[in-house]
Amino acid sequence: MEETAPRKGTVTQRAIERITAMIREGELEPGERLPTERDLAVRLGISRSSMREAIRALTVLGVLEARHGSGIYVTRLEAGDLLETFGVVADLSRGRQLAELLEVRRVLESTATALAAARITPEALALVGTHLAAMDASDGPEEILAHDLAFHRAIAAAAGNETMAAILEGLSSRTFRARVRRGHQEEGAFDRTRREHAAIHRALAARDPEAARAAAAAHVGAVEEWLRTRPED
Repeated sequence: MEETAPRKGTVTQRAIERITAMIREGELEPGERLPTERDLAVRLGISRSSMREAIRALTVLGVLEARHGSGIYVTRLEAGDLLETFGVVADLSRGRQLAELLEVRRVLESTATALAAARITPEALALVGTHLAAMDASDGPEEILAHDLAFHRAIAAAAGNETMAAILEGLSSRTFRARVRRGHQEEGAFDRTRREHAAIHRALAARDPEAARAAAAAHVGAVEEWLRTRPED
């Protein structure tokens, strides 16, 4: 019996794995130019069409970048770039999946806020306070929520973990619309949000990691609980 030819997707996946292995093992460094598509295909024993698809996929994922007239390069491999597509996946989620993403965000947000309480600088704390004050002074839901996002972004940055901050950026962006709907549909939601943010800020100012963890978990948990009652969203 003749062997069945490998499916194209399988060959492309093997090409992706081989290129990522070269990066992982140091054969290709961040910022380094890839060999030509033809040379890579010959070197790895993979067809040029599969190699082309692999390079395209890794470019979409932020591992590689195409520079016009210059070639394909390994990116800086920074967390924010590599996890950018995570935000797209999160943005397309709804219903039960969205509630699960909020659960993940609650766990990570509380951890990041606890870390921030231990590591935050006076300058970073002042920035968090600026966004808190701007929320208190704002009336429109879009403006309030813009400062809400910036408030959490500043805390995630203060935690000092770029990978965690990148994941939270995707999760927070996805929950933006959920919080907008909550603000429009639930009376007093924005007032509660302001109080919850104030509690987080107090814990950060007190340099109290456990109080910060609890305040952040309660804040995200309130949105999560609200969303779970609306499975159609």
